[in-house]
Amino acid sequence: MADEKKVTDAEVAAKKAKKTEKKAKKAPSKFSPKNVGKGIARFFKDLRGETKKIVWPGPKMIVKSTGVVLATILVLGAVVWIIDFAVSGGITALNSAANEVTEVVTEDASDETDEHDHDHSEDETEEDTTAEN
Repeated sequence: MADEKKVTDAEVAAKKAKKTEKKAKKAPSKFSPKNVGKGIARFFKDLRGETKKIVWPGPKMIVKSTGVVLATILVLGAVVWIIDFAVSGGITALNSAANEVTEVVTEDASDETDEHDHDHSEDETEEDTTAEN
């Protein structure tokens, strides 16, 4: 009995598909004001049929949905804040480490430069004294 019903449903679906195909074939392809008017009328008829199918949620459902949306926003906001805080901290740590390395390298370079400059200044002083004599 159930098998007979399934076959019947399949046959009904096939008949509906054939009717839809026939309607599609009958639709005129030429542009004319008459066809435009029919198209607009059909659009509003379909629109009215679709708006009748709308099921509006009740007040309880609206409150629940609003609560879910607000909770989701809070959770995602917290996650983004945590990620932002971690990334900012990491960047700050990298900048601090880079500045410390730069200071050490700069101090070493300035020590070498001071010694190097000091040697030149003594050489210049000796040259100046010999030139004066």
